[in-house]
Amino acid sequence: MQLESAYPVIVTPAIGDCRDFYVRHFGFEVVFESSWFIYLASKANPVLAIAFMSPDHPSSPPGPATFNGQGMFFTLQVADAAAEFEKVQQSGARIAYELRDEPWGQRRFGLLDPSGTWVDVVQQIEPAAGFWDPYMS
Repeated sequence: MQLESAYPVIVTPAIGDCRDFYVRHFGFEVVFESSWFIYLASKANPVLAIAFMSPDHPSSPPGPATFNGQGMFFTLQVADAAAEFEKVQQSGARIAYELRDEPWGQRRFGLLDPSGTWVDVVQQIEPAAGFWDPYMS
């Protein structure tokens, strides 16, 4: 298999709100839009993508089950999390997890999109000395 792209499709009645959220706060652009499906890609790198599908979509499978916001999150890895935090905060997004450095080696912040998906914006940094030692085999 030679992949060309990979992206999550989130089933939600809020497809328009999700479109606006990713376009406004993260620089995605609409590549395809219909009444029940929206595909977004990063302006900077079009292979980075996410899609949203209305629960009343006509395709099957999958079924019409709506994503409940649990058990999954969407990570956006960036070069400078502090700069992105400032941009996202200034764009009016509601930050749910303030910018901080984590001992496992990430500078990150988080927020929820209109579908309830946790969006984790991360920058890789050096982990705290010895943090990973107990977890490595």
